[in-house]
Amino acid sequence: MYAVIEQGGKQYKVSQGDVISIELTEVAADAKTIHLDKVLFVSDGQQVKIGTPYLDGAKVIASFKTTAEDAVIKGPKLYPMYFRRRKMSSKRTGHRQKYLQVIIDAIEA
Repeated sequence: MYAVIEQGGKQYKVSQGDVISIELTEVAADAKTIHLDKVLFVSDGQQVKIGTPYLDGAKVIASFKTTAEDAVIKGPKLYPMYFRRRKMSSKRTGHRQKYLQVIIDAIEA
């Protein structure tokens, strides 16, 4: 069984036991699970359910490895470069995105 969910403007194909990194969202510090209710698609091999745009009553339950605070990971460091040709002007800035790493426990459709 797998599902396609939307989180943070991105879509993820998930199945039970997958470890994914989603956009950082506000979660209570003592939270054990997170419910992702923007489910677009669910398939169990025989039946397919497609939402318009989301499925009513469907949700994906995900948990953290230890705690919600420890599940925050950092992505790769990116260096966007701004450059104006023939003007001797350039600017280099750095950015590092934070993600929330979760384990998919169950898919309810």
